[in-house]
Formats: sequence, structure tokens, C-alpha cells
Amino acid sequence: MFEIKQGLFQFEFMDDHGILGVSLEAEFDDIRKRYMQIARRLHPDTCPFENPQDRELAKQLLAKLVSPAYNQFSKEAERKEYTLLLKTIGDRIVKEQHNLKPQTEAAQKLLQSSDYQNAYESAIKELAKHQYESPENALEITGQISELNLIYLLRKNQKGAAHLSAKAAEPTPTPPTAIPKKDSFVEQACHRAEQLIASQNYTQAASELKDAIKREPDNSHCHGLLGLVYVKQNQPKLATPHINRALQIDPKQPQALEAKKELEKSTPPAGTKSKTGQQTAKKSGGGLFGGLFGGKKK
Repeated sequence: MFEIKQGLFQFEFMDDHGILGVSLEAEFDDIRKRYMQIARRLHPDTCPFENPQDRELAKQLLAKLVSPAYNQFSKEAERKEYTLLLKTIGDRIVKEQHNLKPQTEAAQKLLQSSDYQNAYESAIKELAKHQYESPENALEITGQISELNLIYLLRKNQKGAAHLSAKAAEPTPTPPTAIPKKDSFVEQACHRAEQLIASQNYTQAASELKDAIKREPDNSHCHGLLGLVYVKQNQPKLATPHINRALQIDPKQPQALEAKKELEKSTPPAGTKSKTGQQTAKKSGGGLFGGLFGGKKK
């Protein structure tokens, strides 16, 4: 029902920050306060709109866009998956930055601003004031906010990439004589997880790997194993971001490649009927993993 093709939405990513009109750095308490503010304005019992069409549109916006966006943040597991996807899409934006063309003046200014952090926060707050004043304009303003989120991710990740390049250019000191050491916590967790997977104890394996990823968010082995665990549990939506993250860090990561292969095998060909008799949707040009960033909400 609601379709936005601007900002982060153009990557088939549901920009829940944009829908709620909060910055990508917002704390959960601020997100909750913002949601309550929007909900009061759109809820049928409290909305100020007199036109029946506006009242119905406000009701639909709340039920199908705003509340689902808030639920993404209110559940810890979904929030972690969303954050992981956001990191992945940020890396993609940097790689494809030459193809990005900001449509709004605010986004163009943010792209050139020397103090992009403050400029971004100020621009978000200004647009958020008017985001749900009129139900008819809500999607347009949400798209503008999402475009600011896109440019902010680009600026933030460019800074991080420049820092890494500078570090890489520094001369590498001669390492001291290596001292044998015990496996790290993360390596031990991966080893335990592999044993648990072999014994089909997937729930405990996932728990081990989630704790390990908290300590080393960019460990390809952990992400590959967790992706494989989710595939074994028939949870492709949870598996996909971990598989892609593992392959982004290490394109030859064995568990991620195994999980990807199994996931593709379990996906019925486009246009065929599944076991439930439902017609499967035709894939987009990017294939299973080309649609990494989720579908659009109706």
C-alpha cells in the first residue's frame, strides 16, 4: 500500500528510522517518545483530522508503517538484525557512491557540509516537525528524511574508510617473537558451536555464536556459522544477513558458502508452487542474495 523509492528505501531496505523521523544515532528512549507522539496524532481516537479520507489514511499509516517500524526497535533480536543490515547497506553505499544523486536541497547541503553530524541532526528535526502534519504528505517527507539518512551513512562510512586507509599507510612495526597462546573466547565459542551443530543442538549453537559476535562483530567465522545455524532451523530471513556479512569479510568463508548453497537449494524456482500450494514470487534480477535488504511493506 505504501511505497517509497527515495533514500535508503531505493535499496529495498525498510528505513524504520526514516518512518519514525529519528536520526540513525537515536537512543531507544528517544525512539519510543517519538513513536508515542506520532501514534497520538494518527490514532483514530486522538487524531485531529476531520476529513474521513485523512482519518482513514492516518489509521493505515499507523497500523502498516509506523507501528511495525517501532516494533523493529522494541524487540532486541529484531533490533540487532536491523543494525546488522544497516551496517551492511552502509558499506554498499560507499561502494556505489558515484551513482548516488541527492534529490533534495537538504541532502545536497549535507553532502557538502563540513560539520555533517550537527547538520544532519538539525535537518532531521526540522523535517520531523512536519512529517505527519498531513497524512497525504507523510510519505514524501519520510522519503526526504531517508535521503538524509543515506547521505549521513555515506559521510560516516567515508570517514571510517579514510581512517583505515591512513592506518594501513603507516609502517608496520616488526612484531616481537610470537608467544603461543590459548584460543580466544571467540575461537572457543566457534569450536563449541561446530560441535553443537554436528549434534543438531542448533539453539545452543546460536546462543554461543551470538555471544561471540558481541565481542567480535566482524568475525567472518562466527557470522558464517550463525548463518548456517539459521538455515538448519529453516529461518532464511535471519540467516541471510549473517551469510552476506561473512562473505563480505571473507568471500571464501566455508560455512557461509555452505549455508548459501543450502538456502538456494531450499528456495523453489520462480513461478512454481511450494508445498503449501502457494505460488512463489518471481525473483528480481539480483537473485536470492540480490534481495538482501528485504522487501517493501505493503
